[in-house]
Amino acid sequence: MARPTSFRLPEALLARLEEESRTTAMPVAALVRTMLDEGLTTRRFPGVVYRDGPAGRRAGLVGGPDLWEIVRDLRHAPGQGMDRVEQLAAEIALTADRVRLALDFYAAQPEEIDRRITADDEAAAHARRSIDHRERLLSQ
Repeated sequence: MARPTSFRLPEALLARLEEESRTTAMPVAALVRTMLDEGLTTRRFPGVVYRDGPAGRRAGLVGGPDLWEIVRDLRHAPGQGMDRVEQLAAEIALTADRVRLALDFYAAQPEEIDRRITADDEAAAHARRSIDHRERLLSQ
């Protein structure tokens, strides 16, 4: 449950928040919650950034893939333990440390990553159904 909190912010910072709120069409309170959450998370996991995309904001490696993609790929990677991490890292051209960073993030925020993986699975299933419908229509 949320609890009311009061902060005193400098005018210049408030102006920047209000401008960002207008630009993103996000209420200031929601923007502050999002920025605080993401800021605390990226502070805890250096090397992780949040970025915008068609499916909304998501966590990714600086200069690398989204974290949910790494976790998804690791689930399907052969091997066990750190051998699995090393093999995936080599396969996707990352260091094992960066793959472990994604895993550490997942251990702390599994719901966020699982939600992205589920959404991707659903989008892929929808695309397959659409292709099947199109192909059936074309083959008649």
